[in-house]
Amino acid sequence: MSESTMKDLALLIIDVQKAIDHPKWGLRNNPSMEENIARLLEVWRQNKLSIIHVKHNSIEPDSPYRPDQEGNEFKAQVVPRNGETVISKCVTSAFVGTSLEAELNQRGIKDVFVTGVITNNSVDATVRVGSNLGLNMHTVADGTSTFGLKDWNGKEHEADTIHAIFLANLDGEYGKVLTTSEVIEQAKHSFECRETA
Repeated sequence: MSESTMKDLALLIIDVQKAIDHPKWGLRNNPSMEENIARLLEVWRQNKLSIIHVKHNSIEPDSPYRPDQEGNEFKAQVVPRNGETVISKCVTSAFVGTSLEAELNQRGIKDVFVTGVITNNSVDATVRVGSNLGLNMHTVADGTSTFGLKDWNGKEHEADTIHAIFLANLDGEYGKVLTTSEVIEQAKHSFECRETA
């Protein structure tokens, strides 16, 4: 984590909407994702840090993320509160065609903690772009999740395998990968250091 002030830490929650429960996706890994994001939300809210919710409004007619249906709604554990920023997107990266970069720049934020779905899709795309923009991107391993995937050769891979491979690719190259507990401990240490400074 960079030498940031408390207000410089942003929690980014990507596409955690009811659509992820649609059976079309198959089996998901990390069933505790929502609970872990809720833990982070509690810390961020208590310390009045920046929280940015990303809502996927798909333009694909058959997508469960399409607006005006139940799948488009936020899951109960991550429903935005008054004053929390909500950014809408219709592509994978939360930076493309949105105000996300401007929001972060306006607040002087350099450290972004990324949670949500899908690890190998919107999470991956967002972290890569953010890193290329010069931000310190931190992906929360147990605050993200994905689904099984068939590779180019037609071999099926379980969600845990896809998740682990994509996190390994992001870690070190496009930022750091941390667990929820590690993020909370680092954040608390950052707060304590500033309170005694």
